[in-house]
Amino acid sequence: MKSNKMKAAYRKEYGPPESLKIKEIEIPKPKENEILIKVHAATVNRTDCAVLSGRPYIMRLFTGLLKPKLPITGTDFAGEVEAVGNKVNSFKVGNRVFGFNDNGSASHAQYMTISADKALSLIPEKLSYEEAAASLEGAHYAYNFIKKVQVKEGEKILINGATGAIGSALLQFSKYHGAYVTAVGNSKNIELMKSLGADKVIDYQTEDFTEDNQKYKCIFDAVGKSSFSKCRNLLEADGVYISSELGRLGENLFLALITKISSGKKVIFPTPTDIKASIDFIKKLIEEDKFVAVIDREYPLDKISEAFTYTAGGQKTGNVILKIR
Repeated sequence: MKSNKMKAAYRKEYGPPESLKIKEIEIPKPKENEILIKVHAATVNRTDCAVLSGRPYIMRLFTGLLKPKLPITGTDFAGEVEAVGNKVNSFKVGNRVFGFNDNGSASHAQYMTISADKALSLIPEKLSYEEAAASLEGAHYAYNFIKKVQVKEGEKILINGATGAIGSALLQFSKYHGAYVTAVGNSKNIELMKSLGADKVIDYQTEDFTEDNQKYKCIFDAVGKSSFSKCRNLLEADGVYISSELGRLGENLFLALITKISSGKKVIFPTPTDIKASIDFIKKLIEEDKFVAVIDREYPLDKISEAFTYTAGGQKTGNVILKIR
């Protein structure tokens, strides 16, 4: 007789990685417009770290002010359709699917449910579950960077943090649009950045990229560790600076408003929207062999606290995979 129990990464309050416990709970039942997914893989990413800790505090407007709305962590997933509600026609049992919800999808569990009209899609045949999971969160944010500026062929782009989940996707997306890309990363990943198409590579461990003598149309700070003031001298007269973080005291939001109404160099804040469109774009590039998700490490579900600790350390290359199955 099949058990109706599953294992899940569970917490009741916002807190550090150690607050996560593996708990046995009942397998959720799909509603009439939902599908039940047997999760095979997910990632532990920067969004997950914010959802777990509740920081920055602005995150709590979406995930719960005083305590998390979802006790189970996880924002992206790749798995197999186990059951469908009686009003679901778009997916069927056995389909391999992947998806993402930046407010949380409770995917760090052996099973999860999701509305059939949410941001999920069939996994390209060439991808494993692990590769599919790695193709979502960072790539979604990278696509939203690209959309804000409409990168054109021949334009010079600099990417700070070109080996993280966002940065490695940004590098490939920028090359897809024909840009000249300067990639900034650490010593151990020089060859990786070159293999992803970088035209020029700067090792931040041996040189300061802000002293580069090249001028850029766009500077993408994919790790949020620099600032507009430090990068301003690298921008062309009408250049754009975009960061993945709010910046010190939320300065990137403020600067985006101020520079919008002035001429010259600008700050744009890449508020992420339309995950479905992101997934469609990502799938298109995967099928054209123009995008490959970078994977750093894999952890089993019972080592999830270690996975969060490693991700939160800010030194990962590409994606950290959580193997559920």
